[in-house]
Amino acid sequence: MRTISTIAATNTTTATIAAVRNLGILAHVDAGKTTVTERILYLTGTTHKRGEVHDGTTVTDFDPQERDRGITIFAAAVSCAWDGHRINLIDTPGHVDFADEVERSLRVLDGAVAVFDAVAGVEPQSESVWRQAERHGVPRIAFVNKLDRAGADLDTALASIRERLHPLPLAVQLPIGAEDAFTGVVDLLHLRALTWPDGQADMRQGPVPAHLADEATARRRALEENVAELHPGALEEFCSRGTLSAATLAAALRDLTRTGEAVVVLCGSAYRNRGIEPLLDAVAAYLPSPLDVPPVRGARTTTDTTEEQRAPDPQQPFTALAFKVNAAPTGRLTYLRIYAGTLHRGDTVLDTTTGRTERVARILRVMADRHTETDHALAGDIVAVIGPKAARVGATLCTPTRPILLEAPVSAEPVVTVAVEARHTADTDKLATALARLTEEDPSLRLRTDPETGQRTLSGLGELHLEVAVEKIRRDNGIDAVAGRPQVALRERLVEGVSGFVYRHAKQDGGAGQFAHLVLDVQPIQPVQPDQSAHPTRHDTTEEDFVFTSTVTGGRVPREYVHAVEAGCRDALAEGPLTGHPVTGVAVTLTDGATHPKDSSELAFRTAARLALREALRTGRLHLLEPLAQVNATVPEDALGTVLGDLAARRGHVQATTTAGTGTGTAQVTALVPLVELFGYATRLRSRTQGRGTFTTRPAGYAPAPTA
Repeated sequence: MRTISTIAATNTTTATIAAVRNLGILAHVDAGKTTVTERILYLTGTTHKRGEVHDGTTVTDFDPQERDRGITIFAAAVSCAWDGHRINLIDTPGHVDFADEVERSLRVLDGAVAVFDAVAGVEPQSESVWRQAERHGVPRIAFVNKLDRAGADLDTALASIRERLHPLPLAVQLPIGAEDAFTGVVDLLHLRALTWPDGQADMRQGPVPAHLADEATARRRALEENVAELHPGALEEFCSRGTLSAATLAAALRDLTRTGEAVVVLCGSAYRNRGIEPLLDAVAAYLPSPLDVPPVRGARTTTDTTEEQRAPDPQQPFTALAFKVNAAPTGRLTYLRIYAGTLHRGDTVLDTTTGRTERVARILRVMADRHTETDHALAGDIVAVIGPKAARVGATLCTPTRPILLEAPVSAEPVVTVAVEARHTADTDKLATALARLTEEDPSLRLRTDPETGQRTLSGLGELHLEVAVEKIRRDNGIDAVAGRPQVALRERLVEGVSGFVYRHAKQDGGAGQFAHLVLDVQPIQPVQPDQSAHPTRHDTTEEDFVFTSTVTGGRVPREYVHAVEAGCRDALAEGPLTGHPVTGVAVTLTDGATHPKDSSELAFRTAARLALREALRTGRLHLLEPLAQVNATVPEDALGTVLGDLAARRGHVQATTTAGTGTGTAQVTALVPLVELFGYATRLRSRTQGRGTFTTRPAGYAPAPTA
């Protein structure tokens, strides 16, 4: 029987977890994510000076490259307190080359704040990170930033959210003033004005300005009607009373945020310190705590797929996921999201992924590049630990006697490759160690050594991604590393197959021999092309890259040999017959075969399948594919013709050009361009637009590469 003190302690712990908010800041490049984060840290008393991106004084953009480039590159975790809540916040990158950092962060978050530019609305990378959050089931609220800019308009931003992201945007604020005259917002739930006078840090509350009273009342009524249509409890009160109380409205907005049926929208100007306090209140009010999230699920071990689940309870067996590793020469930090149980300093934990046990020497509360030591951490916490030596990104750490294996974040496939070597021979071994450490920190980077030349190649998600990686090697390790010209990751796609391909593998060189007889049907998988009008030759790789089936009957090929045939086929697809690049879009059917009573084995059938599929692919017909990128450029209207001509010269296919309604004398260009043609494009665009042009890219599938 539990004592009163035990019950009280349990209730206190539950209340502590209920007050936690694990959230990420998501947005397109330059929408103001880092500035929002800096203002949150300042207002919560975590920092005593407002950091500025342009001054290189931000807390979360602490890496020298981030400060030099003025962009977020690495996801940074910070912790702060607001109104009795502890907020664990991760500032994520906005550039597409670092989308894997966003993916790993979203895997461990309970909620997110999506930041939008009040002029541009939903931008391409905004849409991408929104879809990533949607895929992980992470509830979001929106913050329309930069309302003090020329051309800023809340209603236009709301329309772009509705049209491009599709949830119903529920604006709970109305701006007071526009552009330079923006001074605050009307809180539609409580019908009050919140203002931030110039030169004063404190928020002031007051009555709604007379000239906005009618509009505020109308918008409050529209908000009530929209909420009542979506929420049964709110509908009941609305029908009985004809209106909704602020408490009912807030509760309904919380429920709709969690289910994703609608998104609460707030607004402000982070740079001018306007709108951050209500945003923090909304984080506490609408985003879920760890207790509101369903129990985490996983398999028992790598071999035992029996499902286990762990609730966010400190009394449950310890369960955590490693989502970030900082393998610095001075020490190895492993960042954990604790889903269940309690972790104490000195505990021994099991890495279910590798089967190794590790000792946790120290537990750290993280503040970007600074840390505060603590004795323990509870379910719902995000902390860093020192001690585990082999845990990689995606590893599950748990109580050794109660193993569980959580699903790891999936890394995107790299599309750009560079050769990396040390300028001085004496640094060769140091370079190898630095590259290994780098790929340990960032799983989206792939390291490979060419078996013929011995040259090391590094593959990543874009040109900037690799630039940052090589510069990190130079700065952190003092190595004069040299990178070759980037090369794109090509693919070979089967377009015409072969049926009834017969292959007989017989090898006898003393002792036990090898024998396998196979009959294969090798056919292409038709690519999915959802938008043929956008690019007539585009191949989207949303279908399965390889499908294997067996129609053999009568035991002519035993089951264990069938698995070996599938493995051999996968081996063959790693290097295609055209250029040695991976082959995609292949369906293989094993239709017949034969065995030898003594010489057949799994090895023989795997070898036979590899050789057979290679021969079959040479018999069929393949196309060489190159990766495409969707380019979204913002350029001056007077330079539009020059920019379009340059894109055409780069084999680009322009999808859309918009000049009307931007209000800034600029044009928006969207085009599909082969990725190989974009190397060095940033410099060319700046020179053709007198430094005023900017662009972003994102992956857009594959298309046939031109023949020589």
